Amino acid sequence: MQLNLGPTRTFQEKTIPADARLVGWSALVHFFGVKAPVRQPCVVSEQHVSGSRREDRDWIIFDKRYWPGEDFGSHLEFALRHENVDPLILKRLFEAVPQDVVEQFVRSAPTGTASRRGWFWYEFLTGRTLDIEDLPSVTAINLLDEKAYFTGKPRLSRRHKVRDNLLGTSRFCPIIRRTKPLADVVARQLGAKASEIIGRTGANVVTRAASFLLLADSRASFAIEGERPPRRRLERWARAVLQAGKASLTLDEILRLHGVLIEDRRFVRAGFRPDGVFLGERDDQGDPLPEFIGARAQDLAYLMAAMLEANNRMKENAIDPVLQAAATAFGFVYIHPFQDGNGRLHRCLIHHVLAERRFTPPGMVFPVSSVMLARIETYRDTLRAHSGPLMSCIEWRPTPERNVEVENDTADLYRYFDCTDNAEFLYGCVEQTIDHDLPQEIEYLRRHDEAMRRIMDTVEMPDRLAENLLTFIRKNNGTLGKKRRENEFAALTDEEVAALEAIVRDAFEDFQGGILG
Repeated sequence: MQLNLGPTRTFQEKTIPADARLVGWSALVHFFGVKAPVRQPCVVSEQHVSGSRREDRDWIIFDKRYWPGEDFGSHLEFALRHENVDPLILKRLFEAVPQDVVEQFVRSAPTGTASRRGWFWYEFLTGRTLDIEDLPSVTAINLLDEKAYFTGKPRLSRRHKVRDNLLGTSRFCPIIRRTKPLADVVARQLGAKASEIIGRTGANVVTRAASFLLLADSRASFAIEGERPPRRRLERWARAVLQAGKASLTLDEILRLHGVLIEDRRFVRAGFRPDGVFLGERDDQGDPLPEFIGARAQDLAYLMAAMLEANNRMKENAIDPVLQAAATAFGFVYIHPFQDGNGRLHRCLIHHVLAERRFTPPGMVFPVSSVMLARIETYRDTLRAHSGPLMSCIEWRPTPERNVEVENDTADLYRYFDCTDNAEFLYGCVEQTIDHDLPQEIEYLRRHDEAMRRIMDTVEMPDRLAENLLTFIRKNNGTLGKKRRENEFAALTDEEVAALEAIVRDAFEDFQGGILG
């Protein structure tokens, strides 16, 4: 089948580089009118390109020697060989292309790597069977290149002689590219490092550090949503987070967590939302101006079941726990199954996976929400980078209730996604926690305990009063404030105050996280 692309200078609101032609995914999506964003579109130049390929703003430009020809099969083979795998494009492309065209592509080189991969993808994603006999005995190939992608344990398809090494399933399939930042941080084995830090720390200090970090994470998770809940609600949620990983991740467990989070059911529906959901602003009439729209209500049960199925496969395949957490938690927040609480549950799922996979030491919660709050703009940019391009694929209208109603089939937009940027962001948060936050909290408690011991050796006083004294001196840059000195600590002599101030300064003056650091 010939692709007569015709003259065109723009593609998905991007200007095509001069003297270049669309190729691969961009050519196929353009020709067949496929509703799917091409996130890194490619063109072939009419000139020679130094190094065979280069990046120019939004485009990858290939040397003219890479031009594959004008037919469907050549462009599909180019995409499978030279571009990032994109199951969303593949699914929607195969729904738009006549089946006999795909059969012709496979028959042209039935044992070829690209042909077999394309054949497998077609039947895997569409559920349809091509009119092609099973391959005879030939050496099997991997569906994904293990040097380019993080992969699961392979399952051999005897029909295609292809080993399915995807992270997910045909119903929910995240892709994580093996970028250098991810490969490097995975190799660091941060889970083992965290266990080593905990192992050389006293049990009492570990228990107190875990309590402080848990409260900090819970407070930050609400703060990300712009909320300052009362202490009772905060502590209830912290207890729920601490239980993460003790039960298998099921739909019932997610619904239970939602019930803990949303205690007052007068204004928020229990369970899946019955209507649309969006994030964004409203116009002066109160109508929605969405930046993001969640999955349709009628697709939620299917998508959530598929997400949990993929999570179980990643767990069984011993995928790196942080990568699994990213794929599951970000997949969840893109689906956005509830009327409220999706963001906090998304972050809770991160804790769940890390605890269940024993990446997090028992009883400990890494305060990733605290790091996310500190990096809030990067966090939001990471979410928008994925969801923003999908908006052009969603047909919606405002409802009389000033909500959104999606009018086309959008389930695929939430089933297939590249999770690489999400995984890099999450791993950066985990790395910050293990390299900095956890050791700092333990070091703070060690210094605090030593200062308390010396304070009590100097002046006998109740523990609570000594705690207050230490806090006041630290917050006042190493001295006891005049008002404090004249009120609750009026009984102290000047010599005692000077000695106590020196104790606190000595304990904390070179502490990076402290007032004096």
